[in-house]
Amino acid sequence: MELNKLKAHELKELIAKKEVKVEEVTKSFLGRIDGVDEKIGAFLYTAKDEALDEARKLDAKLASGENLGILGGVPVAVKDNINVKGMQCTCASNILKGYTAPYDATVTEKLKQENGVILGKVNMDEFAMGSSNENSGVKPAKNPWDLERVPGGSSGGSAAAVAAFETPLALGTETGGSVRQPASLCGIVGLKPTYGRVSRSGVVAFGSTLDQVGTMGRDVEDCALITQAIAGLDSKDFTTVDTPVQDYTKSLTKDLRGKRIGIPKEFFSEGLEANIRKCVEDAVKVLKDNGAEVKECSLPLADYSLAAYYIISSAEASSNLARFDGIRYGYRSENFEDLTDLYFKSRSEGFGKEVKRRIMLGTYVLSAGYYDAYYKKALKVRKLIKDDFQRVFKEFDAIVSPTSPSTAFKLGEKVSDVLSMYLSDIYTVPVNIAGIPAISVPCGTANGLPVGLQIMGNYFREDVLFNMAYSYEQSTDWHKMSPEI
Repeated sequence: MELNKLKAHELKELIAKKEVKVEEVTKSFLGRIDGVDEKIGAFLYTAKDEALDEARKLDAKLASGENLGILGGVPVAVKDNINVKGMQCTCASNILKGYTAPYDATVTEKLKQENGVILGKVNMDEFAMGSSNENSGVKPAKNPWDLERVPGGSSGGSAAAVAAFETPLALGTETGGSVRQPASLCGIVGLKPTYGRVSRSGVVAFGSTLDQVGTMGRDVEDCALITQAIAGLDSKDFTTVDTPVQDYTKSLTKDLRGKRIGIPKEFFSEGLEANIRKCVEDAVKVLKDNGAEVKECSLPLADYSLAAYYIISSAEASSNLARFDGIRYGYRSENFEDLTDLYFKSRSEGFGKEVKRRIMLGTYVLSAGYYDAYYKKALKVRKLIKDDFQRVFKEFDAIVSPTSPSTAFKLGEKVSDVLSMYLSDIYTVPVNIAGIPAISVPCGTANGLPVGLQIMGNYFREDVLFNMAYSYEQSTDWHKMSPEI
């Protein structure tokens, strides 16, 4: 039995029944990382000693009759902008090269409390800015389905690691689609929870009013499992909301009778590849067959999401990234004349091209004379987009669309075409602007590459998303597909 080919919920059951040891499971995944990650580039740091030490402790707990919690000894990979005490936290940036986290993020604490085994830190676009993982300051991650293609971004390392059987579960982060888009491109399941459902304490900030920790797994049940483990109120993050976390496993049924699904016409317009449209339309038929009522709807202001997103997120990035100055920690230039020169050279040498681009854009829209014309106006547009979604959710339980307008593109294909790269997130960004939850689930292939179905839900109704995604998944075989690597 190849343990690394099993789903997280299958591994949890085997461990609970004492049919396999946590140490055996952990060694299986560490061996897989050793065997294939040189080609994929998903991991930036493999926590071999720490993971095996933790696995042995969990085996001892199990032997003494203790329950191993929600994760039950299952391995997890963590994106490299989430603090894990004693491990690197570089955000795949040279400006944080060598930095070690002095404390755990809240989500990391919860992983440990629920007895997940952390395998290490995974690759990403630098400071989570990108849609292909090519902006990593260390190395680009590659798509396990085709090593000449991108895994998506910014959580490309998380998605590639899950798809390549290097980990059964992974944490990523989302600011504009950075969990769902790579999940779609790599043929796995990825959830962006409601803004405020999961703590951001201990996660390096990009756009504070947009960021959210997301979850990835190879099927819907796995994604529900890890989401259950990390969700909830946190006194260290005032943006978290005191709303009860449902038992998501109770949502995993095929029955969709009484559920109403909206199909937004704006998400099926020009720019969507024809074969992806066909996959999504076929998926909608499956949801209908399972009892859902399907009807066209309209989100006319969604077209403004991308423009609002790049103004808001860049403005907040400009503010958040001001702390990386070469003084307190991280990279510091060796040759400088005075303090101003130290700041200038440290940041110029430490940050990559895309990060600099967004810092400059953000600083511009926040500057005197432009704040009202750009940032303030973008916030007003965000309110109108949120109102648009709330209007639609008065009639529908969920909204369905493609996750990405294309399948995984070639490495280097969009590097010099910034606008084309930004358009990769055209269907995911509205979700972050509105703060609602959304999930991507595999719904087919186009030219041999995975296609993702996006299901968007009302605030704090992740249970509805898991219900619909599970219903679709169990009625098809797309979740069983895997790359040959």
